[in-house]
Amino acid sequence: MPNLLHSQNGLRYYLLRGIGLSILLVVMAFAASVWQVYRVGHALLPKDAHADAAVVLGAAAWDKRPSPVFRERINHAITLYQSHRVEKIVFTGGTSKKGYMTEAEVGRRYALKQGIPAKNILFENTSRSTYENLRNLKPILRAGGIDDIIIVSDPYHLARALAMAKDLGIEAQASATPTTRYNQRSERKRFLLQESYALFLYHCESWGDRIWSWISR
Repeated sequence: MPNLLHSQNGLRYYLLRGIGLSILLVVMAFAASVWQVYRVGHALLPKDAHADAAVVLGAAAWDKRPSPVFRERINHAITLYQSHRVEKIVFTGGTSKKGYMTEAEVGRRYALKQGIPAKNILFENTSRSTYENLRNLKPILRAGGIDDIIIVSDPYHLARALAMAKDLGIEAQASATPTTRYNQRSERKRFLLQESYALFLYHCESWGDRIWSWISR
């Protein structure tokens, strides 16, 4: 047995080789997530792109006012609407503090002040995460006759949002805000790694669920 454990063809050799291969696969999967976040974040919406609605993913709201990040997302969706690339604007997001306006309501209020007709604004105001934003949106899109959407958010947030939309069966494109609060190189790098890690974990969870579903058939 000792010779088996220490020989090149023994258990120790295959164990170390397996561990090394596992680490390599994890590194490659994370690197793929980084590339996906970067690529989607820097991609431009095609000039002929059109969708039934722009979906603004929720961000922080200060009482009745959108935060700078949220305001940029709203303004970008309004630009898409005014350039006739979408027919409606959909706002998402609840609130973390009871008694305050939800992110979706703040977004709707801001858009109304910018002249967007109320009939062309939809919203859901119960979600607390990106996944919930999109999952809770599905019945609203269905009821509104909306078949496809353009997701509006910060550049490095879009890859994860698109992956979730795909898994939820939502036909979606993405359009990044032209400005972001992460202007300095160090901030952009941190946000890129943060979103890459979040996307990597989401993919791991999705793959795990699919494997478990296959095993438990």
